Amino acid sequence: MSTPFDLTGRTALVTGGGRGLGAGVTRAMLDAGADVIVYGRSELPADLVEYAAERGRKLDLYSVDLGDGDAIAEVSARVLAERRVDILVNNAGTQERHPAVDFPLESFDRVMDVNLRSVFQLCQIFGRPMLERGDGKVINMASLLSFQGGLTVPAYAASKGAVAQLTKALCNEWSSKGVNVNAVAPGYMATEMNTALLADPARLEQLSVRIPAGRWGEPEDIGNVVVFLASDAAAYVHGQVLAVDGGWLAR
Repeated sequence: MSTPFDLTGRTALVTGGGRGLGAGVTRAMLDAGADVIVYGRSELPADLVEYAAERGRKLDLYSVDLGDGDAIAEVSARVLAERRVDILVNNAGTQERHPAVDFPLESFDRVMDVNLRSVFQLCQIFGRPMLERGDGKVINMASLLSFQGGLTVPAYAASKGAVAQLTKALCNEWSSKGVNVNAVAPGYMATEMNTALLADPARLEQLSVRIPAGRWGEPEDIGNVVVFLASDAAAYVHGQVLAVDGGWLAR
């Protein structure tokens, strides 16, 4: 029986969809019936390829550096010449840690290019055909640092604050034209990006005791919410930055 969460027949593009939270999104999309295109810089894990094959779904990798606007344009033109993309998930991101007063400007630019500029560029590229046909879903990956400042990650915080505002700006222009634009703000997730935090016993304890749910998040916690936002069940959800944080922001 079909449900509002069924994505059968649709194609999702997930940036950074081969590892971490992105792999969780890819798995959830495959489970919901979608085929998936991944933008990434490394080969897809064998278990993820097998996961897609077991479900009879297409899973394709396009190698691209999301810090390179020309490469994004070239690869995306090839994708659009071959496929219809119904769902865009701007998941990929990077982070660098330095005290703000010493933060290298080249590092700041690199974080902003990957976390913000590429998101806007991909929204433009794949949003255009969505607007032309009057149907599409865009889900951007925000962060708790869309709301808070963090420590020693000023570029990341700035980029994720901007992603939240970009999501709202696109909503205001696109929602009346059949395109839903929303964002997910993950809380503290047990992924590679948080290796430094997970390896610091004192900081880990400080963070963990503040999470009402009593645990750090897992990739599937994000993937399932992204599927909701990509589905017909979220048809009237526009311009939201949905925190998936185990209750962190409620404390």
